[in-house]
Amino acid sequence: MTGGIKIKTIILAGGLGTRISEETGTKPKPMVLIDDKPILWHVMNIYAQQGFKDFIIATGYKHEVIDAWVQSLIEPWTVQTVFTGYETQTGGRIKQCVEMSPADLYFITYGDGLANVSLRKLLALHNQMNRIVTVTAVRPPARFGVLEIQSNVVQHFGEKLQADSGWINGGFFVSSPDIVNFIQGDHVLFETGPLPHLATRGELAAYQHEGFWQPMDTLREKVILEEFVRSGTYPWLDISH
Repeated sequence: MTGGIKIKTIILAGGLGTRISEETGTKPKPMVLIDDKPILWHVMNIYAQQGFKDFIIATGYKHEVIDAWVQSLIEPWTVQTVFTGYETQTGGRIKQCVEMSPADLYFITYGDGLANVSLRKLLALHNQMNRIVTVTAVRPPARFGVLEIQSNVVQHFGEKLQADSGWINGGFFVSSPDIVNFIQGDHVLFETGPLPHLATRGELAAYQHEGFWQPMDTLREKVILEEFVRSGTYPWLDISH
């Protein structure tokens, strides 16, 4: 709860993780260890450290591994796992979670990327802009959903191999429950269905994050994150409030 507003955090954790298949034969990608804890724990800790401790984990592939891990958690968090199907796309997973677990607003993120996003600032911008969804825009390595932004409103949401425009989809969304009206079923991919559609309607805002952001799509990126942890530095927890 924040000022009487009930906020839940949906973490998308159901995909196959094919680009890091060396690690995902026996477990879903969010359960890949960064030193001694799953990256999923590190993602959740970003939210928990900022006071948001009510989680919904949308599971699919190897969901039983996440279920067992959640049952062993000792952190003072509220954590619900929702098996959203093996073939369900990201939009479908979000729709199921929103419909199963009502709230006033939802944070939505991926279970495999870390960033020192100020969730309070993200939430403040979302409330100020009064759009259905706010996406956190980050500076690229490349290869992600490219954003074109004017006055904090996304004008175009698309895919490019090289992010020439300078901003990409970094995850860390805030969404109204109304997002379910733009997701027609389990087959809908959040990134290529509702987000571009909302952008054309002027209903997709962007919070521009200049700080740390690092996904874990490859073993090389896993090593990058492990080096931070082993050196005792956690740049994704160094939040600028």
